[in-house]
Amino acid sequence: MSNRRLTWFYALLIAVTSAAAALVIASRLGLSPESSAQTVAAPAVNSTPLTGPVTATTFREIAKRASPAVVNIRTESRQRTQDLSDFFGGSDLFDRFFGPSGGGGGAGGGGGGGRRPESRQRDQVVQAAGTGFIIDKSGLILTNNHVVEGASKIKVSLYGEDDDQEYDAKIIGRDPLTDSALIELTEKPDHTLPAIEFGDSSQMQPGDWVMAIGNPFNLSHTVSVGVISAKERPFTVAEGRSAQVLQTDAAINPGNSGGPLLNVRGEVIGINTAIIADGRQSGNIGIGFAIPINTVRDLLPQLRTGKITRGRIGIGVEGVSRDAVDEFGLKDRKGAVVKTVSPGGAAAKAGLEPGDVIIAYNGKPVASRDELVQMVVATKPGTSVPVRVVRDRAEKTVNVTVDELDLEAEGNLASRNRERDESTSTGFGLRLQNISPADARELKLESSRGALIADVDQGSPAARAGLRPGDVIVRVGREPIATATDAQRELTKVPSRGTAFLRVLRDGQETFVSVTKE
Repeated sequence: MSNRRLTWFYALLIAVTSAAAALVIASRLGLSPESSAQTVAAPAVNSTPLTGPVTATTFREIAKRASPAVVNIRTESRQRTQDLSDFFGGSDLFDRFFGPSGGGGGAGGGGGGGRRPESRQRDQVVQAAGTGFIIDKSGLILTNNHVVEGASKIKVSLYGEDDDQEYDAKIIGRDPLTDSALIELTEKPDHTLPAIEFGDSSQMQPGDWVMAIGNPFNLSHTVSVGVISAKERPFTVAEGRSAQVLQTDAAINPGNSGGPLLNVRGEVIGINTAIIADGRQSGNIGIGFAIPINTVRDLLPQLRTGKITRGRIGIGVEGVSRDAVDEFGLKDRKGAVVKTVSPGGAAAKAGLEPGDVIIAYNGKPVASRDELVQMVVATKPGTSVPVRVVRDRAEKTVNVTVDELDLEAEGNLASRNRERDESTSTGFGLRLQNISPADARELKLESSRGALIADVDQGSPAARAGLRPGDVIVRVGREPIATATDAQRELTKVPSRGTAFLRVLRDGQETFVSVTKE
């Protein structure tokens, strides 16, 4: 009996030893299973109703609890410098300093002294700042896509540490459609990192208290308080696409981007992403926007893999106008009108046509254009879905096999179409276009309102008046300008030999320009 027990003891000992050895070997060979941080799941959400009074110390307690999880982000990126003539303010001003091309008599005399130097493209290091917040103790941080997009170097500083103590970070995944990005610390402090708690953004209603924490104008961990001003505001995040965002009057300024918007329990319910400025200043005027955290939370597993997969069916849609309800044969204004159908796309293959009104998608009623867009992008590519439409006052169903959305290709196509359709000559020798999100970032604009001057004809009235590419027309006469179409309409009203009085945004300042039409 004792021999049998001894045999079992040695067998167990050998098994335990073998398992331990296997673990050691696996860890040496990199075969050990990934940690939970490597396959981060969406954080838990507190959906308990927000109740209770706001006291004299409520916001102090929120700031004390949430600030340690908020980080400051500094990025470096390389950009190509512009042509020398652009740097000197266009050819007219360039010639004042260097003399006309081919002219003589530059400083110091000598033949060719007035010859214009050749333009050269050079890399320039550009620094920017933003905010983020830690969502996992392993060092995962959420921020805005536009904070880290194109960054060659990312540095993160933590709450309570010296300003010059920074940690390297890298991009894990980005999503332009929600303006969100997941980054990870590649070097970490010698203490445990705090992680922010997630609230439920769907609970938020106009009038609810909120707090923003961020790095405005490099003033780290600045706290501001306000309320939710509105919800489900459409906000342009990519060419031809918008997101439903929260609007707040909590002070948000340049540098707050990527920081948390918190409820009265100190839980993040949004990512601060943009403000509206009035053209005379770049700071807060009480209108800021935040991406709802529920939207980003659902994407976290995909952000962790570095790729966001979305659906596309290849149509352009608009809402149902009030006057068209009877004409379409609809019961109400719900639905989305098909404006365009991309050749060879999923919708074209299924037989959808311009003028169809989509009233249901995959068995769910469609209330609006934006709701349909959200349904489509949330559909897994390759899925076949029934689409119910009204055509010629009769309902029919077609089956659409959803394609995968290529946002970059779609943006490039839309940009080309925009330049073709909205670029215009108005008799002043300039061409106008709408302001894309990329244009707004490059020109450091706080909004996409206005008409961007894409080109100015040499020797034209616009050129003589000093207008140049990159200027943004925000007012013609007394009419505010939101799009290139607005500017074209107002400029067309000016008679030949008449004068247009423009307000132009240039380098963050409004300038008055008068230009006479040919």
